[in-house]
Amino acid sequence: MAPGEKIKAKIKKNLPVTGPQAPTIKELMRWYCLNTNTHGCRRIVVSRGRLRRLLWIGFTLTAVALIFWQCALLVFSFYTVSVSIKVHFQKLDFPAVTICNINPYKYSVVRPLLADLEQETREAMKSLYGFSEIKSRKRREAESWSSASDDTRPKFLRLVPLLVFDHEEKDTARDFVTGQKRKVSGSIIHKASNVMQVHESKQVVGFQLCANDTSSCATYTFSSGVNAIQEWYKLHYMNIMAQVPLEKKINMSYSAEELLVTCFFDGVSCDARNFTLFHHPMHGNCYTFNSGDNATVLSTSMGGSEYGLQVILYINEEEYNPFLVSSTGAKVIIHRQDEYPFIEDVGTEIETAMATSMGMHLTESFKLSEPYSQCTEDGSDVPVSNIYKAAYSLQICLHSCFQAKMVEKCGCAQYSQPLPPAANYCNYQQHPNWMYCYYQLHQAFVQEELGCQSVCREACSFKEWTLTTSLAQWPSVVSEKWLLPVLTWDQSRQINKKLNKTDLAKLLIFYKDLNQRSIMENPANSIEMLLSNFGGQLGLWMSCSVVCVIEIIEVFFIDFFSIIARRQWQKAKEWWALRQAPPCPEAPPSPRGQDNPALNVDDDLPTFTSALRLPPAPGAQVPGTPPPRYNTLRLERAFSTQLSDTQLPGP
Repeated sequence: MAPGEKIKAKIKKNLPVTGPQAPTIKELMRWYCLNTNTHGCRRIVVSRGRLRRLLWIGFTLTAVALIFWQCALLVFSFYTVSVSIKVHFQKLDFPAVTICNINPYKYSVVRPLLADLEQETREAMKSLYGFSEIKSRKRREAESWSSASDDTRPKFLRLVPLLVFDHEEKDTARDFVTGQKRKVSGSIIHKASNVMQVHESKQVVGFQLCANDTSSCATYTFSSGVNAIQEWYKLHYMNIMAQVPLEKKINMSYSAEELLVTCFFDGVSCDARNFTLFHHPMHGNCYTFNSGDNATVLSTSMGGSEYGLQVILYINEEEYNPFLVSSTGAKVIIHRQDEYPFIEDVGTEIETAMATSMGMHLTESFKLSEPYSQCTEDGSDVPVSNIYKAAYSLQICLHSCFQAKMVEKCGCAQYSQPLPPAANYCNYQQHPNWMYCYYQLHQAFVQEELGCQSVCREACSFKEWTLTTSLAQWPSVVSEKWLLPVLTWDQSRQINKKLNKTDLAKLLIFYKDLNQRSIMENPANSIEMLLSNFGGQLGLWMSCSVVCVIEIIEVFFIDFFSIIARRQWQKAKEWWALRQAPPCPEAPPSPRGQDNPALNVDDDLPTFTSALRLPPAPGAQVPGTPPPRYNTLRLERAFSTQLSDTQLPGP
């Protein structure tokens, strides 16, 4: 090895080890700060003065914290959507239109089934509006009820008693039948609006529902006696109609020929054959136009009222049930062909003697499913069985969930909705507890205690028709003189009476234009955008790149822990070596002075001569004195000639 290389090797050997092979974490951090491309870390090491160094430490830590914060926001906002709205002008499919008379069944046909209920309702109405009169009338009515035989006693009022409550007398109420006060136990629920300010009178009307054992009761009060009577009547009405076969109920309701007087679509005449029967428990026979049963969906190529659906409906107000419905007209709902028409929820009422025009705008929405939202594609991932023969929707899920709870808790199904499999409609003869159970479940459903709202989810794709409704008087005073006689002659086969304007209603449904609006959700982020945003944050706050991130991972997660691991391994080796080493032998007793033969000369302290006779230390080499160089004593030839002044005289 050359002399220069030897010097370099010696210097390199004496220098401290730096870099990833540094023996300590402090040296590793110093090496990283001096060699990294991030400017803040280098300034921490090279800055002069403690203040500058502290400032750069604060700046660097702040920048790192901001990087983590911004990157966390980017990750958490990754599953966000961007909404795009597109407007198409094209030929549009006409929606399905379901039309129902507000009165479900002809009063003349259904009245024999409701005779007893109506009689008791009229007596209750008399008591409701006559209880402020003289007391003799109350006593006379009470005596008439009590003196009657058991067969003539009011069974509906005994089953669900109507009560009058006075705010001044708590826990007591007056019975409609006997006029006597009775104690009210259980919870009292006031069926009034929580939004509007309702004037509280001194007396309110309600009814009490109890379980079979009468141990659990609930009393429902209303701000108006009219509302209490209608709700009480509706309970018994559902109980009676639930026991009537479906075929008989269809015959008791209105036929398509009776309901539909005239029909036009897209300028072409139509009739009852273009409508499909749909029986609703609370609305009777309903008829759907363009239901798509034959896999044929009608479409329209122009906008405007002349290219839509125009029908004239025969309402027949004389056949209305006075206690069940209090308004006159029809209900209309616009929906998809595969969608169930919820008449009672979203139906639009139209008036008699009026022409109702409904201009439509079609909006189609598409939402992204998980993980972007909680919507469902077809309802297969929702733990609620669909009892409707229709496509999934949020309303279908909620109603199906409530019906399932009814069957589970009450043993029967609600009359106003379709029947679940292997279930029957509730009626008092087979399910005496159903009224109390129904109201308790309904109250829990409204307060979101049944869990249906948390289980059911919105559909990811749906169509919605936005309606613009306008009204006009129809027929006019001038035209009714000829229009009504002509319609009477046209309907002479179905209607045996002269029509008047209060029996008729005109309906027009059409597209205002053929602009279809599509609202679509798209992912707002992607992996490429996320990585580029990460790079932007690193470059903004620390002037880093991906290579710098790899260096940080190597230093702080590989080299850092390797140094700790080497230390722990070295400690473990030392501990193991100490544990495996043999025990040290006991040292022999050191000889005393009198036992040492080298010191037996005398009892005096050792001298130099006696010390030379001491035995040498075992295993030690005594350094010897080198022998003298005797040639130095010789006289050199240069000094062989003796000076004259140094010669000795002769003898």
